[in-house]
Amino acid sequence: MIDFFKKQQGNLKNDSLSGLTVALALVPEAIAFSFIAKVDPLVGLWAAVFMGFITAAFGGRPGMISGATGAIAVVAGKAVQHGNEIGEGIGLQYLFAVIMLAGAIQILFGALKLGRFIRLVPHPVMIGFVNGLAIVILMAQFPSFKFPGTDEWMQGSTLGIFVGLIAITMLIIQFFPKVTKAVPSILVAIISVGLLAFFLFKDTPTVSNVLAQAKGNPNGILKGEFPMPHWPTNVDWLGDWKFLLTTAFIVAMVGIIESLMTLQLIDEITETRGQGNRECAAQGSANFLSGLFGGMGGCAMIGQSLINIKSGGRGRASGIVAALALAVFIMVGGPVIQQIPIAALVGVMFMVVIGTFEWSSLRTFGRVPLSDVIVILSVTLVTIIMHDLATAVFVGIIVSALVFAWESSRHVHVRVESETENERIYSLDGLLYFGSVREFSDHFQARSDCQNIVIDFARARVCDLSGIEAINSLTERYRQAGKTLKLRHLSKDCRRMLDRADALIDIEVAEDDPEYLVARISPRK
Repeated sequence: MIDFFKKQQGNLKNDSLSGLTVALALVPEAIAFSFIAKVDPLVGLWAAVFMGFITAAFGGRPGMISGATGAIAVVAGKAVQHGNEIGEGIGLQYLFAVIMLAGAIQILFGALKLGRFIRLVPHPVMIGFVNGLAIVILMAQFPSFKFPGTDEWMQGSTLGIFVGLIAITMLIIQFFPKVTKAVPSILVAIISVGLLAFFLFKDTPTVSNVLAQAKGNPNGILKGEFPMPHWPTNVDWLGDWKFLLTTAFIVAMVGIIESLMTLQLIDEITETRGQGNRECAAQGSANFLSGLFGGMGGCAMIGQSLINIKSGGRGRASGIVAALALAVFIMVGGPVIQQIPIAALVGVMFMVVIGTFEWSSLRTFGRVPLSDVIVILSVTLVTIIMHDLATAVFVGIIVSALVFAWESSRHVHVRVESETENERIYSLDGLLYFGSVREFSDHFQARSDCQNIVIDFARARVCDLSGIEAINSLTERYRQAGKTLKLRHLSKDCRRMLDRADALIDIEVAEDDPEYLVARISPRK
């Protein structure tokens, strides 16, 4: 990853300025995701406020920004559609109900300390996830090159001005830190380009033009009052429990996976360590309150989190300031925020794309195992095609597990350690599990073997029921041939597995091993 994100200590000044920068970038994102969910922009904006404040104050990753996200918006839109099919205007109530249930599930997930499972994500999956995300962020900027509210692409001088403002934004972000680091370069870029557009290029699209696309807001005005808590009404909790619970579970899992992957990425960038289980509980609490106060819910936002880190935000204050500033923008600062040119925000996101993509992965081809390259490409492509980060991670984990199973099955080695006229001792190397049992069994020929056989497990492990059953079947083959088969040097965990399966198997463990005091498993009569 290009060194846009340097390790540094946070302080209140940096956190406050970075939080203000993030708040400016949150506005168009929250509005865009509201359109995806087919709800009023204020539903997305207030979701960003509640998600950002609660997770920043109580979450497990200081410096990480949460808010309304595209992944949650897609699923939330299904709840809105389902409710509207029941009755006009009921869709919002179903949305809030689903978000509150999802929050409860995430709280339970954190309480059970299931966040540790993020450690099972292999590094190639992480690289594919980051690369796919960078490309998705890049693709998400393309609609900004159309005239707001139309499918017509910008052309001529309009396009030239738009691209020019993007380039100026990127140049300021890149080179302003060489002048001073007292103020985040992203904030300077947004303000500078905003003033430039206001005085010289009034026709360039602004946040106001995006707001004007919302139903009932033709003037593009950003204005809203602080919401009051409201329990979802007109929701058939019992009759629709299956839909509500299924949709809520999907929302919860998508949010947890995206948040924990973001947490892991920020950990890597800042060389610190967050708390996954605490983050799950905070995300759940934020979603529950977001639904209660009329928000569409959300999760961690990688793009805004990276903007925060690059702008110097490291502590909890950065996320808190971002949420409070966004609330002020919604209630009183609308006239100023409406004038921010979309080109400035696109330029910021382009720089995030450049900093997010793992450029070193392009040099891995031919230098790392082909299986790792396949995993990276699989996760990247699924992320790009489906725009679903959770599914991409699941695919990557499954592919990695299958590759591991395939490779491990080929590394089970059996050799003769010693032999006499009546006894032969085999030494087994490797993991004995469902993928390697066939390879293991093929090494033994009961009818042509010695009278007494011993298999030494000093350099091997029995991993699952398939491994135990393979040993049991092999024992039966030798018994039918009138011969005996014993095991020795089993590890403690292997012996515990055999002890638990004693009623299901008929295996004999050698008693003559002074290093391993193993109780003999007597043959069944």
